Amino acid sequence: MKLSNIKEILPTLDNVEFQLENGTLVPEHFHVTEIGVIVKHFIDCGGTVRNEKVVNFQLWNANDFEHRLKPTKLLNIINLSEEKLGIEDAEIEVEYQSETIGKYDLEFNGNHFVLKNKQTACLANDACGIPAEKQKVKLSELNRACCTPNSGCC
Repeated sequence: MKLSNIKEILPTLDNVEFQLENGTLVPEHFHVTEIGVIVKHFIDCGGTVRNEKVVNFQLWNANDFEHRLKPTKLLNIINLSEEKLGIEDAEIEVEYQSETIGKYDLEFNGNHFVLKNKQTACLANDACGIPAEKQKVKLSELNRACCTPNSGCC
């Protein structure tokens, strides 16, 4: 989800609610402690130099159980971040504490913002020698015509 998407959604909501991909809700007393830009300039294992830029939201749970972040407040924080930091319309990455700090993509399911699990991947499969995944075939679905009597294959 891009920053422009969340800015379009927020005015339509009564509450800001996040949930993990497994359905677990982020406690409703969460805070958005940071909004910023993360720039990653790196080289992949195939030697290609890459640049990535994401808008980062950090969610945090405190012991102030009465805290509720309203959509207008989050929209104000986003607008201030754009103004002060020059944030561009980029994909949002959310940091949220689990066993360690997890990084998530963001989607909206019509009710909640969903923290989607991110996965690592090789960006240069051809350079790493990673074999292509073999297609799984059921033996029962193979054409047996070549091995039937009088087929001429033997």
